[in-house]
Amino acid sequence: MNRKLVLQNGVELAAKGFGSGREVIAELVFNTSMVGYQEILSDPSYTEQIVVMTYPLIGNYGIIDEDYESKLIGPKGLIVREYNDKPSNFRYTKTLNELLEENDVPGLTHLDTRRLTRILRDEGAMLGLICDAEVTHEEAMAKLAAYSAPKDLVARVSCKKKWYSRCANPRFNVVAIDCGIKYNIIRELNRYGCNVTIVPYNTSFETIMALNPDGIFLSNGPGDPENVPEVIELIRRLQGKKPIFGICLGHQLIALANGLKTYKLKFGHRGANHPVKNRLTGKVEITSQNHSYAVSIEGLENSRVEITHINLLDQTVEGLRIKEDRIFSTQYHPESSAGPEDSKYLFGLFVSHMEAMKEGR
Repeated sequence: MNRKLVLQNGVELAAKGFGSGREVIAELVFNTSMVGYQEILSDPSYTEQIVVMTYPLIGNYGIIDEDYESKLIGPKGLIVREYNDKPSNFRYTKTLNELLEENDVPGLTHLDTRRLTRILRDEGAMLGLICDAEVTHEEAMAKLAAYSAPKDLVARVSCKKKWYSRCANPRFNVVAIDCGIKYNIIRELNRYGCNVTIVPYNTSFETIMALNPDGIFLSNGPGDPENVPEVIELIRRLQGKKPIFGICLGHQLIALANGLKTYKLKFGHRGANHPVKNRLTGKVEITSQNHSYAVSIEGLENSRVEITHINLLDQTVEGLRIKEDRIFSTQYHPESSAGPEDSKYLFGLFVSHMEAMKEGR
């Protein structure tokens, strides 16, 4: 037990280290998914967070080259109950330990993740320090007290110049505003016949319109949506001109652009088993989620924004639409990587909006 985790509330948990041996401080969050640790690690939405996996056995199928969700490794740290360093999977190309070592991300194992998850659920998400066992409690608490969370997370993870993902026999051209986009979102758009141009988060309205898109996609991403005023203003200018589809952070930014408010959840939603009710159809979808912030219902009664989806666990807003402007968004991840595929129909809905606008309907 050569490493430890020190929480902001003073709790210390002994652990064994794997991956990188460096010391890190970040917000602690937990994910209830049984699989998908590679997708979680390569999701830019986890930037500046330490992820606790509640499923006890992690690493057993290794890392697969085709399954990354971005070129980045988002989390600053990974905590598991039991790490398996001998993957049993014919597709694996490296171990989880090797991936963490290569990207200088520390991991902890042999730690009581059930106790840690209960602390985060009861007291809320908080800072944690991964360090060597020899670091004194006083030193650790002083480092936690001095830490200041960065606010430029979207700028860090967004692409620096535009790039393209094209498909055979394209029907539509989509501009995706990259706030930390996941590859499977782009793959789904390609599967629905969309050529996708991915642009940096701070791309101007004029530049986007010059690309002559049939629709605009707003991606997921890390951090507080209020820290991205450039995208909020961009949405205001784009509304009504092209169909818009937003996921996760994109959903929150659409809300802010229309005068609604967002707030931070006590411990967020992270997992692949969140039940969401579609209020338009009455159907319940099991969804994949990863977010700390949510859209407030305050002000909705006087807004033209309509709630389309509700989380059945805590009644938070999971979907919005502005029907007359062909705008809709979801808080969860319908591209389903990794997770259930109940919500992939939303990409078809986006295509139908673009088709209708093209035909003047």
